[in-house]
Amino acid sequence: MNSKALQRQVNNPEVGVYECELHLKFRLIEDKSLLGDREQLLQVLLDALTEGNDDFLETLQASVKAQEISEFKASPQMRRQLMRLRNFSDTIQ
Repeated sequence: MNSKALQRQVNNPEVGVYECELHLKFRLIEDKSLLGDREQLLQVLLDALTEGNDDFLETLQASVKAQEISEFKASPQMRRQLMRLRNFSDTIQ
């Protein structure tokens, strides 16, 4: 989670756990060596998508679904983070 997302959550004490699905289909011009490192590839793809279509990226399909789920379905680490956010927002009010 980046600091901007954390700041938005801290400003809004009503945080929850969401299950999100993202389906993308696009064409991308990129260095072939990048395909071997999944983490780096994912980062490059996310960066390219946030910049939008250009001469190197062509979006063919995009669909996003997000739904709030019970916090008990989240991992213990996520539940601890959720409690920290709620406790932190209680102390600044």
